[in-house]
Formats: sequence, structure tokens, C-alpha cells
Amino acid sequence: MLLREVEYAKPASVAEALTLLAADDGARALAGGQTLINVMKARAASPDALVDLNGLEELKGIELGADGTLSIGPMTTYAELIASAEARARPILGEVCATIADVQVRNRGTIGGNLCSNDPTNHLPPLMSAIGAQMTITGAGGTRTVPASDFFLGVYMTAVGPGELLTRIHVPAGRHDGFAAVTLGVDGTCIVNAAATWDGKLRIALGCVDAVPVLVEADSVDDVRAAVRGARLDPPSDVHASSEYRAHLAGVLAERAARQAAG
Repeated sequence: MLLREVEYAKPASVAEALTLLAADDGARALAGGQTLINVMKARAASPDALVDLNGLEELKGIELGADGTLSIGPMTTYAELIASAEARARPILGEVCATIADVQVRNRGTIGGNLCSNDPTNHLPPLMSAIGAQMTITGAGGTRTVPASDFFLGVYMTAVGPGELLTRIHVPAGRHDGFAAVTLGVDGTCIVNAAATWDGKLRIALGCVDAVPVLVEADSVDDVRAAVRGARLDPPSDVHASSEYRAHLAGVLAERAARQAAG
């Protein structure tokens, strides 16, 4: 289906992008476009204007701090993160990005776009929640930092408000992580996924079982399934999986991700 007519702007700076977004309630930021353009084609969203963030170097790049913290620009593509030497300080990031969709999508799709769309089937929201990432949000009122656990608010909803942009993602140091998923085919979306990190205790984030990642903690791998049961999950049912099957998968995948992290 063809797109309806829409205004288009390509700002030269983050400040100009924020001005454009604040000036029109119907304006939407365009990152890689892998989700937004398809949603527009399906007439599920009809923004009045697109503010293209491509070309804004301020929103790109990966930096490794002396303490091991990674600072990732939201307009960094999956492919750029996979190839980044700095990102190997937290190997799970590249490992998970390498499983997203196909080569074409990985070359265009962005880290920030994946997070800000907050599709419950996306890979990165549960991963960032499990590893304790921090999100920097910038708007006319200034800059604030929000932990990943508070960033995701609902289906397609995040803490990024009208006239604001996600401008940086901060990932703490760590190497004991895991990720497991069951997908619709090799390149398909997730039916259920789970991310885990180990820092003396297991912290696990479950995806595709609620509108936002569900966080659980366990003292050991042997306690993971009981912790998932304790979360009293009530996932949605659809043509791909029943609620009961998703709840069962959540426990299985949480244990797999936890074993990878603890191992």
C-alpha cells in the first residue's frame, strides 16, 4: 500500500530536530524506518510530518568508558553495533543484534528505533532491562536519564514524550549475560524471549508475555522456573501461541538464558 502524503524534514542538528518535533503534535521521528514506514503503509499510524534523524552524527557512535560503560548513540544500526570493537566489551549486545530479522533490516534498523517502538516482540527491550541500561532523553525542558526498567510504559509507549528524543543509551560493564528466544522462523519475530544477567544474583527480563518486559530475580539457576511462576504471567493468545504455551515457554527460555549467563 502506498503512503499518504506527509511532510518531511531533515534537520541538521538534534536541537533543530527537537524544535521541529515540538512545533507539530503530529510529527514523528524517523530512525531506520523498519517499523514506522510499514505501520504507515498499513494505515495503523498517520503522522503529519516525519523528522528524519539520519545524518545526525550526534546520535551515532559507540564509546567505551574507562570503567567499561558503553555509551551508544540511538541512531547506531544493528550492523554497526555487531561490527563494533567497543561493543564487544558487552558481547551479548552484538550476539542478540545478529539474530534480529535479516541482513537488510540489520543494515537499516537502529538501536534507538527498536527501543522506542517498544513492540513487545522486539529483542532489545528485555535485553536492556535485564542488563540495567540507562536511557538519556532530551527535550526542550532539558535532559534526564531513565533506567530501562522505567523506560518501557506499554505497547508502543515509552518514557520519551512529545517533542523529546532518546539521545543516548548507557550500558554498564558486565560479561555474564544470556539470551534465549523462540521465533517465527529463522528471521521472524519472537513468540517469547528472555534475557538474563548474573552479578551475584540472576536478573531476568521476559519479553512477549506482557506489554512491557517482565523482570524476575533468582538466587540460582535452579530457582529460575519458580521465580517465573511467581510472576503469575498472563500472556496474550494469538494465532502463533496460546497464553498457556507462552507462559510455559517463558520458564523454559528464562532457564536457558540464566544458564548461559551463570555459566
